[in-house]
Amino acid sequence: MRLRRRRHLGTDADRTTFRTLHTASLAGPALREGLHRASAERSIRHLHALLGAPALALTDSGVPAEVLAWEGSGAHHQGQLPALVAETVERVATRVFERSDLPCDQPGCPVRNAVVSPLLVEERVVGTLATFTAYPTAGLARATDEVARWVSGQLELAELDASRTRLMEAEVRALRAQISPHFIYNSLGAIASFVRTDPDRARELLLEFADFTRYSFRRHGEFTTLAEELRSVERYLLLEQARFGDRLRVTLRIAPEVLPVAVPFLCIQPLVENAVRHGLEGREGGGHISIVALDRGQECVIEVEDDGVGEDPARVRRALAGDGSLDSVGLGNVDGRLRAVYGDDHGLVVETAAGAGTKVTVRVPKFAPGVHVR
Repeated sequence: MRLRRRRHLGTDADRTTFRTLHTASLAGPALREGLHRASAERSIRHLHALLGAPALALTDSGVPAEVLAWEGSGAHHQGQLPALVAETVERVATRVFERSDLPCDQPGCPVRNAVVSPLLVEERVVGTLATFTAYPTAGLARATDEVARWVSGQLELAELDASRTRLMEAEVRALRAQISPHFIYNSLGAIASFVRTDPDRARELLLEFADFTRYSFRRHGEFTTLAEELRSVERYLLLEQARFGDRLRVTLRIAPEVLPVAVPFLCIQPLVENAVRHGLEGREGGGHISIVALDRGQECVIEVEDDGVGEDPARVRRALAGDGSLDSVGLGNVDGRLRAVYGDDHGLVVETAAGAGTKVTVRVPKFAPGVHVR
Protein backbone atom coordinates (compact mmCIF):
# COMPACT_ATOMS: atom_id res chain seq x y z
CA MET A 1 0.00 0.00 0.00
CA ARG A 2 1.38 3.36 -1.01
CA LEU A 3 1.17 6.24 1.47
CA ARG A 4 0.91 9.73 0.13
CA ARG A 5 3.16 12.26 1.73
CA ARG A 6 1.25 15.01 3.43
CA ARG A 7 1.80 18.28 1.64
CA HIS A 8 2.09 21.65 3.31
CA LEU A 9 -0.98 23.73 2.65
CA GLY A 10 -0.79 27.28 1.40
CA THR A 11 1.77 29.37 -0.43
CA ASP A 12 4.96 30.86 0.95
CA ALA A 13 3.07 34.12 1.40
CA ASP A 14 0.36 32.30 3.37
CA ARG A 15 2.91 30.70 5.67
CA THR A 16 4.71 34.01 6.17
CA THR A 17 1.44 35.69 7.08
CA PHE A 18 0.64 32.90 9.53
CA ARG A 19 4.05 33.13 11.19
CA THR A 20 3.71 36.90 11.51
CA LEU A 21 0.25 36.68 13.06
CA HIS A 22 1.33 33.86 15.36
CA THR A 23 4.36 35.82 16.57
CA ALA A 24 2.18 38.87 17.22
CA SER A 25 -0.31 36.73 19.15
CA LEU A 26 2.50 35.55 21.44
CA ALA A 27 3.33 39.15 22.38
CA GLY A 28 -0.29 40.20 22.87
CA PRO A 29 -1.16 38.69 26.28
CA ALA A 30 1.72 40.41 28.08
CA LEU A 31 1.01 43.79 26.45
CA ARG A 32 -2.66 43.56 27.43
CA GLU A 33 -1.49 43.78 31.04
CA GLY A 34 -0.20 47.32 30.35
CA LEU A 35 3.27 48.71 29.76
CA HIS A 36 5.65 47.97 32.61
CA ARG A 37 8.96 46.18 33.04
CA ALA A 38 7.51 42.67 33.44
CA SER A 39 5.18 42.92 30.42
CA ALA A 40 7.94 44.50 28.30
CA GLU A 41 10.40 41.73 29.16
CA ARG A 42 7.84 39.04 28.32
CA SER A 43 6.79 40.54 25.00
CA ILE A 44 9.99 41.99 23.56
CA ARG A 45 11.53 38.80 22.19
CA HIS A 46 8.37 38.21 20.12
CA LEU A 47 8.40 41.80 18.86
CA HIS A 48 12.09 41.37 18.05
CA ALA A 49 11.31 38.28 15.99
CA LEU A 50 8.49 40.20 14.29
CA LEU A 51 10.75 43.04 13.14
CA GLY A 52 13.99 41.12 12.60
CA ALA A 53 16.22 44.09 13.48
CA PRO A 54 19.58 43.59 15.25
CA ALA A 55 18.18 45.12 18.44
CA LEU A 56 14.87 46.30 19.88
CA ALA A 57 13.87 48.25 22.98
CA LEU A 58 10.71 49.22 24.83
CA THR A 59 10.72 52.30 27.04
CA ASP A 60 8.30 54.30 29.13
CA SER A 61 7.70 58.02 28.46
CA GLY A 62 9.23 59.40 31.64
CA VAL A 63 11.78 62.20 31.90
CA PRO A 64 14.31 60.74 31.56
CA ALA A 65 12.79 57.68 29.91
CA GLU A 66 13.44 54.29 31.45
CA VAL A 67 14.44 51.37 29.23
CA LEU A 68 11.97 48.66 30.23
CA ALA A 69 13.45 45.91 28.06
CA TRP A 70 16.21 45.44 25.47
CA GLU A 71 16.55 42.51 23.10
CA GLY A 72 19.45 41.83 20.76
CA SER A 73 22.91 43.34 20.26
CA GLY A 74 24.34 46.66 21.35
CA ALA A 75 22.97 46.86 24.87
CA HIS A 76 25.75 49.36 25.68
CA HIS A 77 23.68 51.94 23.73
CA GLN A 78 20.90 51.92 26.33
CA GLY A 79 22.22 55.08 27.96
CA GLN A 80 21.75 57.00 24.68
CA LEU A 81 18.12 55.99 24.26
CA PRO A 82 16.44 58.44 26.72
CA ALA A 83 17.54 61.42 24.61
CA LEU A 84 16.05 59.82 21.48
CA VAL A 85 12.84 59.05 23.34
CA ALA A 86 12.54 62.65 24.54
CA GLU A 87 12.63 63.94 20.94
CA THR A 88 10.12 61.31 19.82
CA VAL A 89 7.70 62.10 22.66
CA GLU A 90 7.99 65.82 21.98
CA ARG A 91 6.98 65.42 18.33
CA VAL A 92 4.56 62.49 18.89
CA ALA A 93 5.76 60.91 15.66
CA THR A 94 8.12 58.21 14.48
CA ARG A 95 11.71 59.49 14.29
CA VAL A 96 14.75 58.13 12.43
CA PHE A 97 18.11 58.73 14.13
CA GLU A 98 21.50 58.48 12.44
CA ARG A 99 25.04 57.52 13.47
CA SER A 100 25.71 60.93 14.97
CA ASP A 101 22.93 60.27 17.50
CA LEU A 102 24.40 56.90 18.46
CA PRO A 103 28.18 57.34 18.75
CA CYS A 104 30.00 54.06 19.33
CA ASP A 105 33.67 53.05 19.56
CA GLN A 106 33.10 49.29 19.34
CA PRO A 107 34.14 47.86 15.95
CA GLY A 108 31.48 45.79 14.24
CA CYS A 109 28.63 47.01 16.46
CA PRO A 110 25.41 46.59 14.47
CA VAL A 111 23.69 49.47 16.27
CA ARG A 112 24.37 52.52 14.15
CA ASN A 113 20.90 53.87 13.37
CA ALA A 114 17.58 53.86 15.22
CA VAL A 115 13.87 54.18 14.48
CA VAL A 116 11.82 55.25 17.49
CA SER A 117 8.00 55.21 17.40
CA PRO A 118 5.67 56.52 20.11
CA LEU A 119 3.21 54.19 21.85
CA LEU A 120 -0.14 55.95 22.28
CA VAL A 121 -3.08 55.26 24.57
CA GLU A 122 -6.00 57.64 24.05
CA GLU A 123 -3.66 60.02 22.17
CA ARG A 124 -1.32 60.09 25.16
CA VAL A 125 2.29 58.89 24.75
CA VAL A 126 2.94 56.14 27.29
CA GLY A 127 6.20 54.81 25.91
CA THR A 128 8.19 54.05 22.76
CA LEU A 129 9.24 51.15 20.57
CA ALA A 130 12.80 51.51 19.24
CA THR A 131 14.51 49.40 16.57
CA PHE A 132 18.25 49.52 15.90
CA THR A 133 20.14 48.58 12.77
CA ALA A 134 23.41 49.14 10.96
CA TYR A 135 21.77 50.82 7.96
CA PRO A 136 18.49 52.76 7.90
CA THR A 137 15.81 51.66 5.44
CA ALA A 138 12.39 53.03 4.65
CA GLY A 139 10.97 49.51 5.07
CA LEU A 140 12.23 49.21 8.65
CA ALA A 141 10.85 52.66 9.50
CA ARG A 142 7.41 51.71 8.15
CA ALA A 143 7.52 48.33 9.88
CA THR A 144 8.49 49.89 13.22
CA ASP A 145 5.69 52.43 12.91
CA GLU A 146 3.12 49.72 12.11
CA VAL A 147 4.23 47.42 14.94
CA ALA A 148 4.14 50.41 17.32
CA ARG A 149 0.53 51.04 16.24
CA TRP A 150 -0.31 47.40 16.94
CA VAL A 151 1.40 47.55 20.36
CA SER A 152 -0.54 50.74 21.09
CA GLY A 153 -3.74 48.87 20.28
CA GLN A 154 -2.87 46.15 22.79
CA LEU A 155 -2.10 48.80 25.42
CA GLU A 156 -5.47 50.46 24.67
CA LEU A 157 -7.13 47.12 25.40
CA ALA A 158 -5.18 46.92 28.66
CA GLU A 159 -6.42 50.39 29.62
CA LEU A 160 -10.00 49.40 28.78
CA ASP A 161 -9.68 46.29 30.96
CA ALA A 162 -8.24 48.38 33.79
CA SER A 163 -11.03 50.97 33.40
CA ARG A 164 -13.64 48.22 33.48
CA THR A 165 -12.07 46.78 36.62
CA ARG A 166 -12.01 50.19 38.30
CA LEU A 167 -15.64 50.76 37.29
CA MET A 168 -16.69 47.36 38.62
CA GLU A 169 -14.90 48.02 41.91
CA ALA A 170 -16.56 51.44 42.20
CA GLU A 171 -19.98 49.90 41.51
CA VAL A 172 -19.43 47.23 44.16
CA ARG A 173 -18.41 49.93 46.64
CA ALA A 174 -21.58 51.82 45.77
CA LEU A 175 -23.62 48.66 46.25
CA ARG A 176 -22.06 48.03 49.64
CA ALA A 177 -22.99 51.57 50.64
CA GLN A 178 -26.61 50.76 49.73
CA ILE A 179 -26.82 47.71 52.00
CA SER A 180 -29.79 48.77 54.03
CA PRO A 181 -29.02 50.36 57.40
CA HIS A 182 -32.65 49.46 58.08
CA PHE A 183 -31.77 45.77 57.60
CA ILE A 184 -28.73 46.03 59.87
CA TYR A 185 -30.73 47.80 62.58
CA ASN A 186 -33.58 45.28 62.36
CA SER A 187 -31.21 42.29 62.36
CA LEU A 188 -29.44 43.48 65.49
CA GLY A 189 -32.82 44.21 67.08
CA ALA A 190 -34.05 40.70 66.28
CA ILE A 191 -30.85 39.18 67.71
CA ALA A 192 -31.21 41.28 70.86
CA SER A 193 -34.78 40.02 71.33
CA PHE A 194 -33.50 36.44 71.64
CA VAL A 195 -30.67 37.17 74.07
CA ARG A 196 -32.81 36.40 77.12
CA THR A 197 -35.48 34.10 75.67
CA ASP A 198 -33.25 31.92 73.46
CA PRO A 199 -29.53 32.64 74.00
CA ASP A 200 -28.39 29.81 71.72
CA ARG A 201 -30.39 31.15 68.79
CA ALA A 202 -29.14 34.68 69.51
CA ARG A 203 -25.57 33.38 69.36
CA GLU A 204 -26.21 31.55 66.08
CA LEU A 205 -27.85 34.61 64.50
CA LEU A 206 -25.01 36.83 65.62
CA LEU A 207 -22.51 34.49 63.91
CA GLU A 208 -24.66 34.50 60.75
CA PHE A 209 -24.75 38.32 60.86
CA ALA A 210 -20.96 38.45 61.23
CA ASP A 211 -20.46 36.07 58.28
CA PHE A 212 -22.94 38.02 56.15
CA THR A 213 -21.22 41.35 56.74
CA ARG A 214 -17.75 39.81 56.31
CA TYR A 215 -18.74 38.48 52.88
CA SER A 216 -20.55 41.67 51.82
CA PHE A 217 -17.61 43.92 52.70
CA ARG A 218 -14.75 41.70 51.57
CA ARG A 219 -12.11 43.47 49.51
CA HIS A 220 -10.77 40.96 47.00
CA GLY A 221 -12.09 39.80 43.64
CA GLU A 222 -14.79 40.96 41.23
CA PHE A 223 -16.20 37.44 41.03
CA THR A 224 -17.24 34.68 43.36
CA THR A 225 -18.83 31.26 42.95
CA LEU A 226 -22.58 30.90 42.85
CA ALA A 227 -22.24 28.65 45.90
CA GLU A 228 -20.64 31.49 47.92
CA GLU A 229 -23.20 34.01 46.71
CA LEU A 230 -26.09 31.73 47.64
CA ARG A 231 -24.54 31.02 51.04
CA SER A 232 -24.60 34.76 51.71
CA VAL A 233 -28.22 34.90 50.53
CA GLU A 234 -29.14 32.12 52.97
CA ARG A 235 -27.56 34.07 55.83
CA TYR A 236 -29.50 37.17 54.83
CA LEU A 237 -32.76 35.22 54.76
CA LEU A 238 -32.07 33.57 58.13
CA LEU A 239 -31.69 37.02 59.65
CA GLU A 240 -34.87 38.26 57.99
CA GLN A 241 -36.78 35.17 59.12
CA ALA A 242 -35.71 35.94 62.69
CA ARG A 243 -37.62 39.20 62.27
CA PHE A 244 -40.58 38.05 60.16
CA GLY A 245 -41.02 34.61 61.72
CA ASP A 246 -43.57 32.46 59.86
CA ARG A 247 -44.56 35.42 57.68
CA LEU A 248 -41.48 34.87 55.50
CA ARG A 249 -41.41 31.53 53.71
CA VAL A 250 -38.45 30.56 51.52
CA THR A 251 -37.89 27.87 48.90
CA LEU A 252 -34.49 27.15 47.38
CA ARG A 253 -34.08 24.80 44.43
CA ILE A 254 -30.47 24.69 43.27
CA ALA A 255 -28.93 22.40 40.66
CA PRO A 256 -25.61 21.12 42.09
CA GLU A 257 -23.95 21.40 38.67
CA VAL A 258 -24.10 25.22 38.73
CA LEU A 259 -22.68 25.81 42.21
CA PRO A 260 -19.05 26.25 40.96
CA VAL A 261 -20.06 28.77 38.25
CA ALA A 262 -18.29 32.14 38.60
CA VAL A 263 -20.67 35.09 38.99
CA PRO A 264 -20.17 38.81 39.70
CA PHE A 265 -19.80 39.48 43.42
CA LEU A 266 -23.07 40.58 45.08
CA CYS A 267 -25.27 39.91 42.04
CA ILE A 268 -27.99 37.79 43.72
CA GLN A 269 -28.29 39.11 47.30
CA PRO A 270 -29.53 42.59 46.20
CA LEU A 271 -32.30 40.91 44.19
CA VAL A 272 -33.40 38.91 47.22
CA GLU A 273 -33.28 42.03 49.41
CA ASN A 274 -35.51 43.81 46.89
CA ALA A 275 -37.95 40.91 47.01
CA VAL A 276 -38.19 41.17 50.81
CA ARG A 277 -38.29 44.96 51.08
CA HIS A 278 -40.48 45.84 48.10
CA GLY A 279 -42.38 42.62 47.65
CA LEU A 280 -43.20 41.30 51.11
CA GLU A 281 -42.74 44.02 53.73
CA GLY A 282 -45.81 45.85 52.48
CA ARG A 283 -47.92 42.69 52.18
CA GLU A 284 -50.12 41.77 55.10
CA GLY A 285 -49.34 38.25 56.22
CA GLY A 286 -45.89 38.22 54.58
CA GLY A 287 -45.29 35.91 51.68
CA HIS A 288 -43.08 33.46 49.85
CA ILE A 289 -39.72 33.86 48.11
CA SER A 290 -38.43 31.27 45.67
CA ILE A 291 -34.79 31.09 44.56
CA VAL A 292 -34.06 28.70 41.71
CA ALA A 293 -30.73 28.02 39.96
CA LEU A 294 -30.97 25.87 36.84
CA ASP A 295 -28.46 24.19 34.55
CA ARG A 296 -29.27 25.23 30.97
CA GLY A 297 -26.49 23.87 28.78
CA GLN A 298 -23.88 26.62 28.40
CA GLU A 299 -25.69 28.87 30.87
CA CYS A 300 -26.76 29.00 34.48
CA VAL A 301 -30.21 30.54 34.97
CA ILE A 302 -31.08 32.04 38.36
CA GLU A 303 -34.62 33.11 39.22
CA VAL A 304 -35.67 35.14 42.27
CA GLU A 305 -39.45 35.27 42.61
CA ASP A 306 -41.82 36.60 45.26
CA ASP A 307 -45.60 36.61 45.58
CA GLY A 308 -45.66 40.11 47.06
CA VAL A 309 -47.29 43.38 46.07
CA GLY A 310 -45.54 43.67 42.71
CA GLU A 311 -44.34 46.86 41.09
CA ASP A 312 -45.18 49.31 38.33
CA PRO A 313 -43.18 48.17 35.25
CA ALA A 314 -42.35 51.79 34.40
CA ARG A 315 -40.77 52.21 37.83
CA VAL A 316 -38.73 49.04 37.28
CA ARG A 317 -37.48 50.40 33.96
CA ARG A 318 -36.34 53.56 35.75
CA ALA A 319 -34.57 51.46 38.40
CA LEU A 320 -32.79 49.42 35.74
CA ALA A 321 -31.73 52.66 34.07
CA GLY A 322 -30.03 53.68 37.33
CA ASP A 323 -32.51 56.28 38.59
CA GLY A 324 -30.94 57.17 41.94
CA SER A 325 -34.14 58.76 43.27
CA LEU A 326 -35.75 55.33 43.63
CA ASP A 327 -35.36 53.24 46.77
CA SER A 328 -34.24 50.15 44.90
CA VAL A 329 -31.34 48.22 46.38
CA GLY A 330 -28.88 47.79 43.53
CA LEU A 331 -31.25 46.70 40.76
CA GLY A 332 -29.66 49.02 38.20
CA ASN A 333 -26.22 48.32 39.67
CA VAL A 334 -26.54 44.55 39.20
CA ASP A 335 -28.04 44.95 35.73
CA GLY A 336 -25.21 47.25 34.66
CA ARG A 337 -22.48 44.95 35.96
CA LEU A 338 -24.00 41.90 34.27
CA ARG A 339 -24.15 43.75 30.94
CA ALA A 340 -20.59 45.04 31.35
CA VAL A 341 -19.24 41.53 31.98
CA TYR A 342 -21.35 39.39 29.64
CA GLY A 343 -22.91 41.80 27.14
CA ASP A 344 -26.33 43.39 26.77
CA ASP A 345 -28.01 40.03 26.15
CA HIS A 346 -27.35 39.12 29.78
CA GLY A 347 -29.05 41.98 31.61
CA LEU A 348 -31.75 41.36 34.21
CA VAL A 349 -35.18 40.27 33.03
CA VAL A 350 -37.90 41.55 35.40
CA GLU A 351 -41.50 40.35 35.19
CA THR A 352 -43.90 42.23 37.45
CA ALA A 353 -47.17 44.08 37.76
CA ALA A 354 -49.02 45.72 40.63
CA GLY A 355 -50.48 42.99 42.86
CA ALA A 356 -48.89 40.18 40.85
CA GLY A 357 -45.54 39.66 42.56
CA THR A 358 -42.14 39.94 40.88
CA LYS A 359 -39.81 37.53 39.14
CA VAL A 360 -36.20 38.50 38.29
CA THR A 361 -34.16 36.25 35.99
CA VAL A 362 -30.38 36.23 35.68
CA ARG A 363 -28.63 34.35 32.86
CA VAL A 364 -24.92 33.73 33.41
CA PRO A 365 -22.62 31.89 30.96
CA LYS A 366 -20.82 29.03 32.66
CA PHE A 367 -17.59 30.10 30.99
CA ALA A 368 -16.78 33.64 29.85
CA PRO A 369 -13.46 35.35 28.95
CA GLY A 370 -11.91 37.11 31.92
CA VAL A 371 -14.45 35.75 34.40
CA HIS A 372 -12.81 33.66 37.08
CA VAL A 373 -12.64 33.49 40.86
CA ARG A 374 -9.31 34.63 42.31
